[in-house]
Amino acid sequence: MNIINSNLKLKTEDVRTLVIKKRRVIPFFDYTEVFSSTEEELVEIFQNVLRRGAFIQQSDLSEFEENLAKFLGVKYAFGVANCTDGMIIAMRAIGIKPGDEVIFPSHTFVASAASIHFTGGTPVPVECGPDHLIDTAAIEKAITSKTKAILPVQLNGRTCDMEAIQKIADKHGLRIVEDSAQALGSKFKNRSAGSFGDAAAFSFYPAKTLGCFGDGGAVVTNDEEVAKNIFMLRDHGRDDYGEIVGWGLNSRLDNLQAAILNFKFSHYKKAIDYRRSVARLYNEQLKDLPDVVLPPAPDADTDHFDIYQNYEIEANSRDELREHLDQSGVKTILQWGGSAVHQFEKLGLCHKLPNTEKMIARSFLLPINTMITDDDVNYICKKIREFYSH
Repeated sequence: MNIINSNLKLKTEDVRTLVIKKRRVIPFFDYTEVFSSTEEELVEIFQNVLRRGAFIQQSDLSEFEENLAKFLGVKYAFGVANCTDGMIIAMRAIGIKPGDEVIFPSHTFVASAASIHFTGGTPVPVECGPDHLIDTAAIEKAITSKTKAILPVQLNGRTCDMEAIQKIADKHGLRIVEDSAQALGSKFKNRSAGSFGDAAAFSFYPAKTLGCFGDGGAVVTNDEEVAKNIFMLRDHGRDDYGEIVGWGLNSRLDNLQAAILNFKFSHYKKAIDYRRSVARLYNEQLKDLPDVVLPPAPDADTDHFDIYQNYEIEANSRDELREHLDQSGVKTILQWGGSAVHQFEKLGLCHKLPNTEKMIARSFLLPINTMITDDDVNYICKKIREFYSH
């Protein structure tokens, strides 16, 4: 007698409980994979640094700063605790004082404006152009007798038209601090983001194109006097000899994080190339859809080299499209919760920027990173096309 056949008669409902189809999920960013993909090498780095007791401002940090300066083509680079600190330090280093106005694009993270605020300056938000970067015409219109600097944001891995911005700055005697948090390796006319202004700040937040395992940042400059100020400001106001020469912050990039960044830096060019290949695939599959506006394609013009920190699109019926993608297992996000800085009423900026408001109401981010596959991108594009076909 066949005991299984005689005693276990599986009903259709039982079969359904045993055979479960796993729904496909494409995360926006897989933080666990950042470690697990190179776990063995990273553990070795942890052990090496900890066994040496090399925690604050040791050789790993010096090496990273040298590598960063060389990569960007700048004279000086300083690791700091995070990019927000970096921008505050940069603002102070160039002499921004209470009452000074600094012009910035409202389509950015609040930290851009906060760096101005916490030096006593007045943040002045302006419109963005079609590429979601600061509108150079809007800069000129916002200049007053109190304007002292321009803060262009090199957003989504794309560098602004720094030639036009520099002309405006020269014309009006203004300083430039670049918020390059999202643009390490991005270029305009073959010059790196961060190498144009009086100073610039970068972020090494874990989800950035070059990320550590916590907060981290850097400030860079080509100006010797600004470099001396940055050196002093990031370390309690101390100079080269350890003497207190002014008020400073405690904002030093941890040596362990610097060691991790050194390791990742050795693979950074490949990471950028991979992101650009993902962006190219998105562009190829979605460029004919009239309902979406894509970022400029890789090599769309000879002036820009984009690294695609983010892939920010505009879309008709944005919220419904995001819901459709979510139901299909594709995770997307609204950058900064879907609001420009001037729209946070409690900050008291009180500006009307209709172009930016219209753009941000239609925008969201598709997944782009070194963990996503061509098959993932094909699936995402298929689901977007499926939505608009209905």
